[in-house]
Amino acid sequence: MAFRVSITKQDRQRRLKSGSSVVQTRYFVNYRDPKTGERRLPSFERQKDAVAFRNQLVAAIETGTYSPERKAPTVAEAVERFLHSKSGSVRPRTIRGYREACKLITGPVLEGTAKERARHTIKGEVPAGAKMVPLLGAVRINDLTTADIRAWHRTVQSLVSVAMANRAKMVLGAVMQLAAEDFNIRPPAMPSQLPRRAAKPTKRILTPDQVRQLIAAARADKEHGVYYAFPFLAGTRPSEQFALLWEDIDFDRNVISIRRSQEPDGSIIDLTKTRAGVRDVPMGSTLRGMLLEWRVACPRRGGELYRVFPGPGRVQPWPHKRVGGGGPIWYQNFRTRYWRPTFERLGLPYVTPHSARHSFISTLQAEGIEVGLVAKLAGHASAVVTLGHYTHAVRGGDAAIAALERAYGGVHDGP
Repeated sequence: MAFRVSITKQDRQRRLKSGSSVVQTRYFVNYRDPKTGERRLPSFERQKDAVAFRNQLVAAIETGTYSPERKAPTVAEAVERFLHSKSGSVRPRTIRGYREACKLITGPVLEGTAKERARHTIKGEVPAGAKMVPLLGAVRINDLTTADIRAWHRTVQSLVSVAMANRAKMVLGAVMQLAAEDFNIRPPAMPSQLPRRAAKPTKRILTPDQVRQLIAAARADKEHGVYYAFPFLAGTRPSEQFALLWEDIDFDRNVISIRRSQEPDGSIIDLTKTRAGVRDVPMGSTLRGMLLEWRVACPRRGGELYRVFPGPGRVQPWPHKRVGGGGPIWYQNFRTRYWRPTFERLGLPYVTPHSARHSFISTLQAEGIEVGLVAKLAGHASAVVTLGHYTHAVRGGDAAIAALERAYGGVHDGP
């Protein structure tokens, strides 16, 4: 029997919340698998993609290289493959975040209050009369449609929140991308024009003059200064700073190797937040000098240098070594004993420790460092993240006008 394949076009009109309507067009390649006899109907947004798929299919059959598509997994199975692929390559706390999002993908989810959902997650308790809402777990990836995802997002939004629905959607996109690679399938397009949570306020950062004041104070503060100056000079995350070991600092090459992170329990793991987080950060003379001084007084572990930023031991008069200590310092302890008192003492507006990383990134860009290099030093996989989330204005509008004047300095009003 001759192989038959056809392309059909389907237009679907959708009404938007604004009252206007749009027409969505899809192209379907209709054929029966020559080996299994099953009907196939892959869809495409563009006609040329459908034509290319048809031509590739016909060529494979004519040359005898055709093989039937592998059976696509369910969403729940694809989720497990995704989580397994991340195991060992990202931090455990990141995996926990993925798992929380994946529960909102596969379901079922308890319809109730946040407290009831938490108790169900921790203890498995289901209140009398409560309803468990099924989600996408049992649906096969190749049967999933954009409309299905839109309806699922609406359900999660109503059960939990817009923010968590959007977080789960982002993870679902990564799950489907992995399934597409592993099973040679075309997942549906992610829906657009979904609700967004209210915009978060822009993170406040210190001005360069304020950072300069803080660094000057840190150089005079032999006990705590290097702790609160370091993130402004190296752009690290708090978990990366607290996991830094002395073996990671190469004074000969003037670089700091970021290779690890500290977990909430104080343990150190050989993983950063993302793979791109593994990087070398060069030391300037200010940071190098502070670290060389701090190495003399830094608390030891068993008499040997270990952590660069350990918990405090018993303080002795400078420049004698501390006694004891050398263990982990916890984030909350750092904020209450090192960070917050410094801002109060200097009269600076309070910002979070993570904002020091924002200052590092924004100041480099304001000084003309290309965004690709800034992204590399910050440990970002893409400069889009650097520009979209970590770039803040650190100069006033007069700097922009001055730059414009320099660019257009040759333009005059008259002869």
